[in-house]
Amino acid sequence: MADILDEIIAYKKQEIANFKKEISQVYLEGRVEILQNARMASMSETLKHSDTGIIAEFKRKSPSKGWINKEATAKKVPRSYELNGATALSILTDSHFFGGSNVYVREARMTKVSLPILYKNFIIDTYQIYQAKICGASAILLIAACLTKEECKAFIQKAHELELEVLLEMHNEEDTEYVELEPDMYGINNRNLGTFETDINNSINLIGRLPADKIKVSESGISDPATIRQLRALGYQGFLIGETFMKEADPGLALKNFIAQI
Repeated sequence: MADILDEIIAYKKQEIANFKKEISQVYLEGRVEILQNARMASMSETLKHSDTGIIAEFKRKSPSKGWINKEATAKKVPRSYELNGATALSILTDSHFFGGSNVYVREARMTKVSLPILYKNFIIDTYQIYQAKICGASAILLIAACLTKEECKAFIQKAHELELEVLLEMHNEEDTEYVELEPDMYGINNRNLGTFETDINNSINLIGRLPADKIKVSESGISDPATIRQLRALGYQGFLIGETFMKEADPGLALKNFIAQI
């Protein structure tokens, strides 16, 4: 199978170049100045004090599965997640591969969502960090496999300047070399970004390479409440779950039923 991540990054570079032709980064920087006092809830602190740690994801589509829930809207699902017990939210903002949009973060905030929101995209340019701040995110996802260590360090610094937290996502032992950059949260993705296959053992095998006293998040492939109990016993405080809920007609109700089994 072709490496999907390479395809996504190549597309993302062209997409950002097109964005910059329409709206300059200087303009975005000016917008951020207006929002400088607009502080959002801390995702790391919220996860630290949560009994479940579920980061419920608004994900309409994926490269491997196609449309998961084409009719779902950000005007309903994120708020429903909040009302049904989510600790935090993740919203896909990549349009081409995941059917997402920056608009979805804004729409969620307009429905009075107060939970921390993770801006989930393939961030390879500071331009995207400004986009995340402007649309109302609390934190951004940085993927080690997409960035050099120097780029990742610079992006973490920029995010913190904009009062955004960072969830640093890793997939293998090589990625865990980025641990020294000290993001706000450490994520282990159970999904191989080359093939998009999932394996929970990835979280189990790599937790020993993460700081014991920091917030750790297991991402993708979680469909059984028993898995949450297993991973929490190992030291994970956050659990990013999307498809398990989004494939249902009522994602919020699916979340509620899932929590009841934990």
